[in-house]
Amino acid sequence: MSGKARQVKALVTDHVIKSHLMGKQPYGVYLLVKNRVQSIAVDFDSHNRMPVFEFSSSVRHYRLEAHIERSKSKGYHAWIFFKDQGVSASKARLVIKHILQEMECPDVEVFPKQDRLTSNNCYGNFINAPLFGSMVTKGKTVFVDPTTFKPYPDQWVFLELVHKHSESILDDIIELNNLSLNIPDNFFGPHIQNGHSRSLGLPICAQKMLRDGVTRYQRASCFRLAVHLKRLGLPFEMAIATLNIWAQKNRPVGRKRIITESEIKDQTSCAFKKNYRSYGCGSEAVVPFCEPDCPVNGLKKA
Repeated sequence: MSGKARQVKALVTDHVIKSHLMGKQPYGVYLLVKNRVQSIAVDFDSHNRMPVFEFSSSVRHYRLEAHIERSKSKGYHAWIFFKDQGVSASKARLVIKHILQEMECPDVEVFPKQDRLTSNNCYGNFINAPLFGSMVTKGKTVFVDPTTFKPYPDQWVFLELVHKHSESILDDIIELNNLSLNIPDNFFGPHIQNGHSRSLGLPICAQKMLRDGVTRYQRASCFRLAVHLKRLGLPFEMAIATLNIWAQKNRPVGRKRIITESEIKDQTSCAFKKNYRSYGCGSEAVVPFCEPDCPVNGLKKA
């Protein structure tokens, strides 16, 4: 026996999980699926508990909850879980890196290490899964109380009660802290007009909303479109004119009236007051216009 570990990429089956839990064969998990994650982990590779405690307190300040795992060697993993449809990896990583920057710990590793998978990187980086049987009895690879650092007596009850966050909370944090997403060059799709493709510098959802109008959430849609138009550099008056034309394409359901010029002006005024960074992904007004291959959207099937 050489004592060296060998990595095998394969499907995670019931047998793989059982072998891991029984301490026979450990497995690591690749958190990144295309451009989405259901969890994100921060690797504090040190016995020093203070950064872990500070991180747990800091994410709580942002209405997030970190679950602390004692790693198998030294240090701790801080896990944040998201709802089953997952969230944009770029948003999750941006928020966590912002918190680590505020803590003056910018070099702490965050998993996944990438915002999206590419043809050159089909897997990303794996991180060891918790609850490896032979380590559990030693108080390692188990989840611990973030204040006492003592293992929870029943790990399964703890896991059943973990809080799973939605993507909207990441949007709120990004917007309130004026954070900038790393948008790839090909993010802005072409706008089709009279059979010709022309780049408007708008995300695909906004292009579709402007082109087709909306049937619901007119005021929320108006605000979001005004944010995009301001980002493009349009003056306030030109944004108003554009949105007045857009309003005539709207076909509100339930016999509701079309948004008025006064309401458009109010929503646009709100949008122009601050430098909003969020793309509104996950909001009920935007989701119907999202595209599955958009790297910043909130679609389940992305």
